[in-house]
Amino acid sequence: MSTKSLVRQDGAVTTEPAGFRAGFACFVGRPNAGKSTLTNALVGIKVAITSSRPQTTRHAVRGIVHRPDSQLVLVDTPGLHRPRTLLGERLNDVVRATLSEVDVIAMCVPANEKVGPGDRFIARELAGLRTPKIAVLTKTDLATPQQITAQLVSLGKLMEWADIIPVSAVSAYQVDLLADLLAARLPESRALYLDGELTDEPEQVMVAELIREAALEGVREELPHSLAVTVEEMGLREGRDDFIDIHATVHVERPSQKGIVLGHQGERMKAVGIRARAAIEALLGMRVYLDLHVSVTRDWQRDPKQLQRLGF
Repeated sequence: MSTKSLVRQDGAVTTEPAGFRAGFACFVGRPNAGKSTLTNALVGIKVAITSSRPQTTRHAVRGIVHRPDSQLVLVDTPGLHRPRTLLGERLNDVVRATLSEVDVIAMCVPANEKVGPGDRFIARELAGLRTPKIAVLTKTDLATPQQITAQLVSLGKLMEWADIIPVSAVSAYQVDLLADLLAARLPESRALYLDGELTDEPEQVMVAELIREAALEGVREELPHSLAVTVEEMGLREGRDDFIDIHATVHVERPSQKGIVLGHQGERMKAVGIRARAAIEALLGMRVYLDLHVSVTRDWQRDPKQLQRLGF
C-alpha cells in the first residue's frame, strides 16, 4: 500500500496510506437511546458518561477512533427533545450546530422500544439535511429477534437512509461494521488528531462529568435534570507528581434536593465521592483527593446567567 507523508499544523510528520479518510460522525437520537455507550464502545475507553437517566449527556463529546485506513471522530450529542427549560433549548442548539458540521450522521433508536413521537421528531429534523444518514438500531441485546425485525421495518419507514444496521455496544455485535460504514463516508484527508489521542475533552470537564455520573446513581426521578457539577480547583499536590487535589461543587435547584443528594448524615454523598474518586483515578492514572460540596443554585436551568456560569 502506498503511503504519503504529511506535515501537520503542529509540526508533526504523519505517514498515512493513500486514500486515508478522516472526519466527523455524529450520534443523534432521543434521550437514553444508547449514544454514549456506543461512543465508548467504538473508542475503546470511557469518554462519555452513561446513565439510565435521560439527558445524561449535556454537551458534544468527541471520541477518536484510530484505524489503519481512517480516523473517525465521533461526536456524542445530548438527546434531541422538545425542550421545557432554557437548558433544554441550549442542549438542542448544541445538537443542531453539530449536525451542520459533521460528515455523516448516525441516528440511534433502541431495539427494545417502539419507534415513537421522539424518533419521528428527530427524523423530521434530519430530513432536510444533505449529510449522509445511517440508522443504528441500538441495544439489540435487550430485544427479541421479533422486536429487532419489527424495529428495522419501522426504521425503514421513517426516512431514506444510506444504511440501516442493528448493533449492541454491550456484546460488541456489529460495532466494528458500524465503524466501517461510518468511515466509508468520510472525506479523504490527513489525520485530524495525533495517533493515541482518544478524546479532545479537557480533563477538568471529564472530571466534572464523572462526578455527575456518580451523583446520578439512585436519585429520584425529578432530580437528574437539576444536577450540575463544577470543578472549582484542580491541581497536583505541592511536592507530589502522583497525587491530585480536586475541589468540586454539586449544584441543585432547591433546598429539598440538597437533602436528597446528601442523604442521611451525608452517607449518600460519601458514596458518590467514593464512586467518583475511583473513576477519576482510573482516568488520570494517579491518586486523587476529592472534596465535594452541595450548593443550592436556584432554578439554574432557567437562568441565563447561571447557565453561563455552569458552562452552558
